[in-house]
Amino acid sequence: MGAFSDSMEQKMVTRGFSPNTRYTYLYWMRRFVKFFMKSPDNLGLPEIARFQHALAATGVSFSGFNQCVAALRFFYGQVLQCPWNIQQIPYQKRRRRTPTVLSQEEVARLINATQTITDKTIVASLYSGGLRLGEVRRLKVADVDHDRGTIKIERTKGGKDRYVMLSETLRGYLRQYCAAARPKVFLFENPRTGKPFDDTTIQRAFHLARQKAGITKKVTPHSLRHSFATHLLENGTDIRRIQVLLGHSSVGTTQVYTHVATNYLTATPSPLDSLPGVDGASSVTPKPPASPTPEQPPKE
Repeated sequence: MGAFSDSMEQKMVTRGFSPNTRYTYLYWMRRFVKFFMKSPDNLGLPEIARFQHALAATGVSFSGFNQCVAALRFFYGQVLQCPWNIQQIPYQKRRRRTPTVLSQEEVARLINATQTITDKTIVASLYSGGLRLGEVRRLKVADVDHDRGTIKIERTKGGKDRYVMLSETLRGYLRQYCAAARPKVFLFENPRTGKPFDDTTIQRAFHLARQKAGITKKVTPHSLRHSFATHLLENGTDIRRIQVLLGHSSVGTTQVYTHVATNYLTATPSPLDSLPGVDGASSVTPKPPASPTPEQPPKE
């Protein structure tokens, strides 16, 4: 990317894009350029179509695919200002999927299966406040307010700030972790570089703990955010309060968790149980087996 990367970064800063958005857009542009091993100004719609097909064929997530589209549209529309219409770079059709969540017992096993106090504190942070992976990576030491019992989440998705609760259990983990790691600026920083741990480091620690805990569900660090919201809903927390904690702009986004919360499912009786004259399997008199038909002798 070279100079193009610098120009793209400059324009994104000017537009007020969050650090996470800038990181994501540059990641996808580097991946696109690496796919063809050519300068991006020598690539156009045919190459973009081929790259999108390759992404879809490998099963990239819906969000990842559309992040890539947004990055390509920004680069070719704002940086290169190409004469062709960037709307010709299509987004992937949204697939409505019910999130996979862990039970509270599985979350406990996952946290207990982590290998180090750093891994334990990161996994507990993801779950305790329903944080996204990028939000945990960008946490600073100063964002944790032990006196008020809150954690400040800055520049979240959509450019908004929000606060979440500081769990007492997490408070204990943080004390152990900070005493051992002594982070200076970022809460979870690489001691060699002083920068936040990258995504792959956290994902690797998560999946090692998942395997050790014997969890076979297909889950990722983001599943802990889904589990946080679902468990709050199951424990009776108002959905509007969960919306605020998650930082959702619309309560409609939060309502997806009503599809997986067990109290919303099992507390609703099936109409089968109220049918008149149907008392359940125990009242059904089994039908006696039919007597075997005697075998007829062959005719002579």
